[in-house]
Amino acid sequence: MNGLNNKQVGIAATRKVEEIATLVKKNGGIPSVFSIQGEQVFDDQTGEANISTLLSGSFDFIILTTGIGAASLERVARKLHCFSDFIQKLGQTTLAIRGSKTRHWLKEHAISPTFVSKDGTMEDLIQTLANQPNRQGQRVYLQAYNQDDLQLQAALEHLGYAVYLAKPYYYKQPDAEVLQELRDEIIHQSLDAVIFTSKTQVQNLFHSLSHEHRKQVIAAFNKHALAAAVGKVTAQELRKNQIQDVFYPTKPKMGRMVVEMNHYYEQQVVQ
Repeated sequence: MNGLNNKQVGIAATRKVEEIATLVKKNGGIPSVFSIQGEQVFDDQTGEANISTLLSGSFDFIILTTGIGAASLERVARKLHCFSDFIQKLGQTTLAIRGSKTRHWLKEHAISPTFVSKDGTMEDLIQTLANQPNRQGQRVYLQAYNQDDLQLQAALEHLGYAVYLAKPYYYKQPDAEVLQELRDEIIHQSLDAVIFTSKTQVQNLFHSLSHEHRKQVIAAFNKHALAAAVGKVTAQELRKNQIQDVFYPTKPKMGRMVVEMNHYYEQQVVQ
């Protein structure tokens, strides 16, 4: 018998929802979709300013935090007919990155980063930059988006870096009704598990909660519903919100996550 058999599984993702739902069904689960990522918006006007500043300025480090962000800058550079200058700039500047998608994007363009977050978190990358000599006044080009961007900027500035914040895209707030529906399903223990594929989804859920609802959601996760994360960064965000038992796969892949969730439940039955 599949470990996920007849388990009610909430899916908080927006991207690849059908693929995740199909995997859950194949393993015997019953998926329900609560897309709380928020709509992704590409800001071309800001992106053009970001590209202009990158190409005209002098930077000691370029930090790329997401594959989507790198691809967004690429799209704008192509639109402005300066793609080769953009790639050349990346190749000539010390690059610090996080995330497998960012690394894959660089590989497609034959660019090798100098620093890569070992565990996929920005905390690890910032610690690496904290150990660099002669930090005071060094210029950093930080590609981010509207989740934790100001905190990242502040952390780097605290280390002595001068930071330019590039935000070629952002996320709108998700539908309030969907957030409320997911909240209620968790609190009423209607879901056996909730799959989160980004820390943005976790932040959107918990930022939407009143103090009382927050306590109820935390209690529901810690007593009944399994909080499942696609990778360490998302798992870390769940733990920040006092979720004690967080499941995440050995490798940050959606398919592997569902398969290993199934095994997780099988082991619970055996025990």
